[in-house]
Amino acid sequence: MALFGDSITTDHISPAGSIKESSPAGKWLLEHGVTKADFNSYGSRRGNHEVMMRGTFANVRIKNLMIPALADGSREEGGVTLYHDGQGQSEKLPIYDAAMKYQAAGRATVVLAGEEYGTGSSRDWAAKGTQLLGIKAVVARSFERIHRSNLVGMGVLPLQFKGDDSWQSLGLTGEEFIDVVPAADLAPQSDAELRITRADGSKQSVTVKLRIDTPIEVDYYRHGGILPYVLRQLLVQ
Repeated sequence: MALFGDSITTDHISPAGSIKESSPAGKWLLEHGVTKADFNSYGSRRGNHEVMMRGTFANVRIKNLMIPALADGSREEGGVTLYHDGQGQSEKLPIYDAAMKYQAAGRATVVLAGEEYGTGSSRDWAAKGTQLLGIKAVVARSFERIHRSNLVGMGVLPLQFKGDDSWQSLGLTGEEFIDVVPAADLAPQSDAELRITRADGSKQSVTVKLRIDTPIEVDYYRHGGILPYVLRQLLVQ
């Protein structure tokens, strides 16, 4: 879904600020009879998951490095990605729109990032929005501790590159298919495998660290997140 650099914050990930008319959230509001004058901000609509999931990864300053550099070498800003149809064709779309197309096709997605992924204030929608977009794993050089825990709590797998590995050193471009294969017991901080299939058909296997850090987090993840875990505990009682 995205290739990010270092220090992607929860402010980058979470829906925040005013809602643009041309954004997926703005279009949804217009379609439901809300005029632009009444859009207000994402913060005022945080109880509406339809708006908030459309605003996840939609920050005007975020840079998805899947998008080729501009002629002057700078990078395009904003929540866009390249949607790959699996047949060699790509299309630039807002991340929300691409996520819905991937989900409709039954294809889960991953995010690859650098150091200190999820820094800043701990925003619940940074993890909730990630899960609602169908992103099943985040592979980063390192994580902010609370956001890492929040990802597990939403059923999103945090994985950490080992040694000097990064998506850049592996030469990843976003066109690859990536299979995530953790150990069967999901032991905290055990090794997991990324099986990378490149556009030319070549394959590569990379070992990463599973950043499920505690036994209770294993239970949360196996249940698909903390809320399904708690609900099933209540049903058992």
